[in-house]
Amino acid sequence: MTVETKPELREENEPREENGLRVEDGSEETIANPPPMKRGFKFWTIIFALCITGLLGALENTVVSTSMPTIVEDLGLGDNYIWITDAFFLTSAAVQPLFGQLANVFGRRWLTMFIVAVFTLGSGICGGATSGNMLIVGRAIQGIGSGGVNMIVDVIVSDLVSLRERGNFIAIVLTVYSIGSSMGPFVGGIIVERTTWRWVFYINLPVGGFALVLLFLFLHTNYQRNTTFSQKIKRIDYIGNILIMGATAAILCALSYGGSRYPWSSWRIVVPLVLGLVGLVVFMVFEQSKFCAEPVVPPRLFKNRTSLVVFINTYLFTVLLYWVLFFIPVYFEAILGSSPARAGVQMLPITLVAIPGAIIAVIVLSKFGKYKALHLAGFVILTLGMGLFAYLDRYSSDAEWIVFQIIAALGSGMILNTLLPAFQAPLAESDQAAATASWAFMRSFGNIWGVAIPATIFNNQFDKYAHRISDATVRSTLSNGHAYEHASNTFINSLSDPVKSEVIGVFSESLKLVWEVSIAFCGLACILVFFEKEVPLRKELDTEYGMTDKDVVQAKKDTPDVKK
Repeated sequence: MTVETKPELREENEPREENGLRVEDGSEETIANPPPMKRGFKFWTIIFALCITGLLGALENTVVSTSMPTIVEDLGLGDNYIWITDAFFLTSAAVQPLFGQLANVFGRRWLTMFIVAVFTLGSGICGGATSGNMLIVGRAIQGIGSGGVNMIVDVIVSDLVSLRERGNFIAIVLTVYSIGSSMGPFVGGIIVERTTWRWVFYINLPVGGFALVLLFLFLHTNYQRNTTFSQKIKRIDYIGNILIMGATAAILCALSYGGSRYPWSSWRIVVPLVLGLVGLVVFMVFEQSKFCAEPVVPPRLFKNRTSLVVFINTYLFTVLLYWVLFFIPVYFEAILGSSPARAGVQMLPITLVAIPGAIIAVIVLSKFGKYKALHLAGFVILTLGMGLFAYLDRYSSDAEWIVFQIIAALGSGMILNTLLPAFQAPLAESDQAAATASWAFMRSFGNIWGVAIPATIFNNQFDKYAHRISDATVRSTLSNGHAYEHASNTFINSLSDPVKSEVIGVFSESLKLVWEVSIAFCGLACILVFFEKEVPLRKELDTEYGMTDKDVVQAKKDTPDVKK
């Protein structure tokens, strides 16, 4: 998003391209395109700093999946346990469109450092939490930082390299991100077993500090200077941001308590859910109205079917990704009786296959510039993997759960790094920050549903089969939305036979439906891929927010609005 509200419409005196030259209307001046950025030490240090920054948010997305039972018990969170993840995902999703707009208005450098500082602050609050409420507040602050990190990293990469090459560099960052997400359960389990759960959060303090130092020293990017601070403030879409944040919060509140604290038919669930969905509709209408001069999510981003389809599939893929990351541990801990640390080790096939698969996928993307086949193959393979998970039970062999994870991870890897370039391909370069922020919002919005949907299915299915448990006390403890909360080896090992076997059996039946429903999400994504178009990936980079460098030839000498 740039100062102009509709950058795809060229103004009278706006530069245009002719035969590789930038031409000013009404002038004889022609200026050659600037040469490619030299990728020296500074460039690669920025990429390294972005990787470290991305790792912070990725690790915290999933690290609590194996450490949550211990945290819940220690702080006595009870029914509020779900806010450990939901507060994080809520703020993470809600702030991303705002941060995307702020990146255009104020530039990338100081916003990036502010975001990392906020995340580090939230980590410190979580680590030092003395109550459940304090932990939830810390997680909300962490989420603000994490949401900003997820967005700004992709924006800066988009500023530094062309769309055709972008996949390679996003792959580097997202590979580290994937390592963090995949290793989160393992790291969380090890920390809980060897030290205290507080180090799940304290570990971010030195890493965040190191990232801040690198960003301060090396992240120097161009930014607009032709407007005053008051003019910049006026560019922010306050109403749009309030609408999307409020709608996201309302929906999450409904998802958090629906089926657990209150039945889905309760007005306490229906009202916020309806308000949230209506709020999203109002938001979309407002963004297209004449009252919104500079939309936080420009409607023009979705006026081509490829970006629209990829946007929807980003949501579906993220839902499925977190579906796996949060419910495969349930199988290992509640069905097989693995410790949190062992469950993390048992999930290593996902990491060991998804990451190489993602790297290969972006190499293919950069080489051939084709993403549709990768998306189709990825979702088909992922569908197979999710379906096979439904066959896992307490009697499954090690080979089965290893191979099934490999299949799902292979499909995920083919999709992971190829969605953003496909979303950006039909859009103007000036829209990259807004596009990336909107895409990141949908990815984070999917995180919320990726935990809430399977948790609801699991809890409801458990209630259906709860009569199989002979012990009335245990049955009461797990029923009415509390099954997922207790789906851990600690709880299972506290039971004696035959109740222990009965609970495992009901957990297993409940998980089966969780995986079966996921197949429908995969199938929808497969169908939508057919509506994508193969848009050529640009090999040129034309941005006013790129890295400052003495070796970069300036395309224009009379642009006081850009700092060099």
